[in-house]
Amino acid sequence: MLNKRADKLELLRIAEAVALEKSIDKELIINSMETGIAKAAKSKFGQDNEIKVSINRDNGDIEIFRKLIVTENPENSNTEIKLEDAINLNEVNKEKSIGDEVLQPLPTFDFGRIAAQIAKQVINTSVREAERDKQFNDYIDKKDSILSGIVKRLEFGNVIVDLGRTEAIIQKNELIPREIIKAGDRIKAYCFDVRREQRGQQIFLSRAHPKFMEKLFIQEVPEIYDGLIEIKSSSRDPGSRAKICVKAIEASLDPVGACVGMRGSRVQAVVNELQGEKIDIVNWSEDPAILVSNSLSPADVLRVNVDSERKKLDVILTEENLSKAIGRRGQNVRLATKLLNYEINIMTDKEDSERRQLEFKEKTENFVKNLELDETLGQLLVAEGFSTIDDIKDSTVENLLKIEGIEEDTAKALIERAKEFHEKDQEDISKRIKELGLDEHLINLKGLTPGMLVTLGEKKILKLEDFADLASDELTGGYDVIKGSKIKIEGYLEDFALTKDEADTLIMSARNIIYKDWEMRYGEQKNKTNNIRKTQKAFK
Repeated sequence: MLNKRADKLELLRIAEAVALEKSIDKELIINSMETGIAKAAKSKFGQDNEIKVSINRDNGDIEIFRKLIVTENPENSNTEIKLEDAINLNEVNKEKSIGDEVLQPLPTFDFGRIAAQIAKQVINTSVREAERDKQFNDYIDKKDSILSGIVKRLEFGNVIVDLGRTEAIIQKNELIPREIIKAGDRIKAYCFDVRREQRGQQIFLSRAHPKFMEKLFIQEVPEIYDGLIEIKSSSRDPGSRAKICVKAIEASLDPVGACVGMRGSRVQAVVNELQGEKIDIVNWSEDPAILVSNSLSPADVLRVNVDSERKKLDVILTEENLSKAIGRRGQNVRLATKLLNYEINIMTDKEDSERRQLEFKEKTENFVKNLELDETLGQLLVAEGFSTIDDIKDSTVENLLKIEGIEEDTAKALIERAKEFHEKDQEDISKRIKELGLDEHLINLKGLTPGMLVTLGEKKILKLEDFADLASDELTGGYDVIKGSKIKIEGYLEDFALTKDEADTLIMSARNIIYKDWEMRYGEQKNKTNNIRKTQKAFK
């Protein structure tokens, strides 16, 4: 068929050779040949024909069929056939009925140049697809592991690594800063992503990822590999310093000592691979206060105030230990923040005392001014843990009576005044929201309280689009360290005890609403454009 003089077994030998070379299934190669021949046959017998090709797996014989549907009154001879004609083709078709599919044998033919080229293209495409699928399946299992290869070339700061059967890329930002890499070097890196691309899978490697350090410790420390020691978290400033938090499953084990090794041999092996990166090994604790104290070593911590709900830690230490805790350019506290996933505020004992006094004064003044109390009673309420007027509103007479010096009449009067203030405050807030001219979509955003809306309006954040453009830090505030000095960053909604996660959720909700609205409007505009084009085409 392909060539009258050709050996019929040649196709099978080619399929076997390609399958062996590409490490893919022989059956898949033969199937791609059948598809290629079928496409070439369409150019011979007509494109409206549905062609099926069958290659005998034993002797290489090729059979070509046209698929036909059994109908009572065929209108197209290329796609339909009468039942009696189908029976004439093959006695097997006696069992067929109206609507069934039958196969009509077609004569073999010699490929012309164009038909042969079509078949070749289809086969090559199928083989390449199969090869890419196999490589993807091979390397998707190697995601989240360390891969080793030879540096093939450098492109625009990126490193192309030869892994043997395929290539991987280490992007410029995933390299250790100031690391010297040359073509021909053997290199290790962490595989953090494997993607399907049109030109094959893309394997992304990293030497700057915290997981790279963790995987190196797993290789160097048998106790971690065996599951006796668990890595809880890690953080890195690639090329400079890193922290890793470890926990012993058995109380008898020293996790830090095991990771360090005899004379530091284990940790030194990791340090060498990371180009001299200094590594702090931190003993894990369930108590955030103890954990942050361990993480900020070598600084000595006096005490820690933990706010678990807002995931904030106030670390108090002496003036002498302040620079040690912060580290060079804020490196130490920044790495500790990533390690614990807590916001860490570092302050001296004096600063903490001043902050507490200021908070006490502000809360007292709030009670005195808005509830018309004397200063002593206001101070008493703050001292007993009441921070806001809503706290008093939501309290009970019984709870207030537990405070020494407060009688029943006073307790009832306090709750009543708190409720009255709350109602008036809500009315004032609603009025203020209207005055500020906030967008309805922003007002209706789930999670924003009236008080938050007023604050946003006063900061000229009036539309949902304005809110969506913000970052979570702009809402919650916090501290930044610039040239060793701690700088306070004011957040728009800092006074509302908003956590970073809550801020992220609010911002993402706003962005989703905007995206859906844009998508809907874009779809409507697209439909209008298509309708106009159809109308114009009809007139033409």
